[in-house]
Formats: sequence, C-alpha cells, structure tokens
Amino acid sequence: MKSRALLVACTSIVLVACSGANAQQANPQQQVIGAPPEASNMKLVGYNDLQARSAYQPTIHHQGDRWIAYIGHHGGTDDIPDPINPMTGKAEPNGTSIVDVTDPAHPKYLRHIPGQEGKYEGGGGQMVRVCDGKTLPKGDPNAVYMLRTFGSEAHEIWNVADPANPVLLTRLGGLKDTHKSWWECDTGIAFLVSGAPDWRTRRMTQVYDLSDPAHPVKIRDFGLPGQEPGSTGAVPTEVHGPISTGPQGNRVYFGYGTDKGGFLQIVDRDKLINGPKEPTPENLRFPEVSRMPMSAFNGAHTTFPMKGMPIAEFAKDKDGKTRDIVMIVDEAILNECGEPRQMVWFADVTTETRPMMISSFTVPEASGNFCERGGRFGSHSSNESMAPVYYKKMAFIAFFNAGVRALDIRDPYHPKEVGYFIPSITAATDKRCVPVEGMDRCKVAIQTNNVETDDRGYIYIVDRANTGLHVLELTGPARRVAGLP
Repeated sequence: MKSRALLVACTSIVLVACSGANAQQANPQQQVIGAPPEASNMKLVGYNDLQARSAYQPTIHHQGDRWIAYIGHHGGTDDIPDPINPMTGKAEPNGTSIVDVTDPAHPKYLRHIPGQEGKYEGGGGQMVRVCDGKTLPKGDPNAVYMLRTFGSEAHEIWNVADPANPVLLTRLGGLKDTHKSWWECDTGIAFLVSGAPDWRTRRMTQVYDLSDPAHPVKIRDFGLPGQEPGSTGAVPTEVHGPISTGPQGNRVYFGYGTDKGGFLQIVDRDKLINGPKEPTPENLRFPEVSRMPMSAFNGAHTTFPMKGMPIAEFAKDKDGKTRDIVMIVDEAILNECGEPRQMVWFADVTTETRPMMISSFTVPEASGNFCERGGRFGSHSSNESMAPVYYKKMAFIAFFNAGVRALDIRDPYHPKEVGYFIPSITAATDKRCVPVEGMDRCKVAIQTNNVETDDRGYIYIVDRANTGLHVLELTGPARRVAGLP
C-alpha cells in the first residue's frame, strides 16, 4: 500500500506539471494542489466542493428570485464509502446536493439528501429533474418538485419549495436499476429509465403521469422487442436515456447502447403514451418511427434534439433551408484510452425514416496528451437546457480529463470548438487506476462528468472524481457566438 500511495502522489505531480500556459487564476476555495486550470474563452466564476462527492447530473432551476442547483451523485468509493457531511457531522451515503447559485461567484451549499448506500454505480442518486408546481397541470402551485433516483432501487419525488428543507412525497420502488430520466414540466409526463424486475434487460423505460406528483399514475412499460417479460433469444442493448420534445414536437429521442453497438431511436410520443400498452413485440414496435444504427465501437448516451435549425449555407437553396438535427453524445468508459474513442455526432433527421450522420467532434488527443493523464478521455454528456441563450447556437460537452468543451453548432455540418475549461485537481480529486502487470497503476486526474447551463448564460460542470462544482462563463469570441453582451 505504501508503494501504491507513492505512485499516486508522484503521478499527480507529473500530471499537473504538464498543464498548459493558457490558464486562468483558480478560486482559492478549491485548495488547488497543482497548476492553475487550463482555459480558452471560458473563465471560472465560482466553486463549491460538493462535500467531495462524485457528481453526475446538475439541474439548475430558477426558483422565485433564486437560482438553485440540484446535483445528483454517484455512490461512494472504496476509500470513502460515506463521506462526512460537515453540516450534520455524520457520514452519509452520496445522494443529492442542493446549492444556491443565485450569486454564482459564491455558491452556497444548502442541503445534502442521502441516497442509496453503495459504491460507484451501485449507490447514490445520480439523476435529478425539477418542475414547479404552478407549471404542472395538477401540481400544488406553492410546491417545487424534485424527481430523483435513489440508487438502483427507486425514483423519488421531493417538495423542495424550501430547498434547505426538502420533504419526501412519493417513492416508486422495487426496481433493479435506474438512470437518466426525462420529465415534461408542462404536461407532467415522465420517461423514467428503470429496471423493472420482470424485464430481461437492466434498463428500460417506464412512462408515468406525474402531473400530480403526490399521486403518480403509471402509463406503460417500454423497451425493445426481446427485452420484454417472456421473450426469448438474444437481449437487445439497454436504453441510456430519452429526451422528449413534448406534445408540440410529438417525438421522444432515445439513446441506446452506451459505449458500443448503440443507436438513436425516434419515437412517436402520442403513440407511445396513448397506443396499446401490453408489452408485446408488436406493441413495442408500434410507436417507433425509425432507428439509426451506430458503429459497433459506439453508442448513445445523450440524444439532444434541435428541430428546425436554419442552415446559413443552405439559405438560397429551394428546399432544405432548415434541418432537424439530433446531437448524439457517447460516454467513454475505460481509463487511459482503453477503448475506441467516444465522441460527439450530429445526425440530420429531417427525413425521419432515413436519418444520417453529417458530422462529428472530438478533442484532439495530442492537444493535451490526454491518454497519458489518467482517468477517462472522451465525451460523456452535453448540456440539456433548451433555453434560448444557447439553444441551436452552442453546446457544451463534458469530456472527462479534457474538461468541458464549448462548441459553435450554428452550422451542425461543421461544429467548431470555440472554448474549453479544464479545472485544477484538488486535495479531494480521486485517483483512477488501470491494471498493469498484475498491479494497479493509478493517476489523479480531472473527470468532468456532466454539464448544464442556466438562462443567465452560466455553465455548470461537475466532476466524477470528487473535485466538485465549477461555475463558468464565456469570454471573448465564444461569448459573441452566443450573442451575449
């Protein structure tokens, strides 16, 4: 153990020594132990350590005159399965952090809600979505509702009208897994990634009416033919997550097969909700509009729709001046480039029955020697806000040890990086290991895991390796791409 600890310490020193000269001054609250962050056209505004908990999904909600960040967490680690909550003095399983970011330069930690006991993917409360009661058709107008996962076993709904004092309302339990769900605040329809015990796959989708969060109504189970109870033969790849365009767009875009053999599935929302419910192969096929297979090397983590994008290059063409685009982001899984590159693709789905890939983006490995830095290198997720400030203009991609990448997507046929930010490691940043000749070789590296934006234009990134929450803003040319003052 002594030699392994020495290896970790030495590797972190090598790692931070190779940070670029194009850097911004770090917030002193970070307890930076290496070089300053690397950045271009993005700068640090504020920081919170999130109690050194491994973070997944951030959701930023405008709540009255406040802005509140709700952040889901992975489970604990072997070294620290239940981190100490300084506010209670108790060891608590990772769950959900609630942070006031009204003043983005000084995020204020309000509450930690413990999640399921467990480590890594086996515990915590990774996913979180938030809706106002006044927006939901049957919600309490004085309530604010947070939908979260409870590890692998349940979905929960909390009233967070007072974000420092959340109250549990509803629990949908008895599951074998959960993950990346979607909730329509204007209708209350929720697409919950779940593991129904009788289904043959780890993850499928349960559709619920959560318009009255205190009284959930299940609509149906949904998945791929061959996953349903009683089916036989090979089991198709599992779902990762859906994004709905609501009743107006009448489409739900599902991503399947993270990391390998995946595809984009386009589904008719009305047929999914109101069509036949029994999970027979015919009924599961009924709402599907089309699929777009991906390489055996890749899959789909996030499938983000941008319908009706005007394409400047096509402005004088008789047809096709606007296009329906889906941005597909895959997830890197293995440390130190131990798999094919996972990246970002753009698909033109204007002709829905014949979707096609039109472009891609990745961070050049040589630009930072990322395969040697430790941890994962490759894409993971994008921001999912459809607020006008960035929608159809810019996308922000979490790229693990390459930080967050700001893309100009106004021409989705030629996406272009216009900024990036790679945080500094801190005393809390966890190691990432790979087996070498029967032993673990470990390095300490940033693992920017997920990203979200708010209507003000701030960018929020969270770290899988316990480094915390960084609040960022654009500068220079990147700011002009978004049309920000």
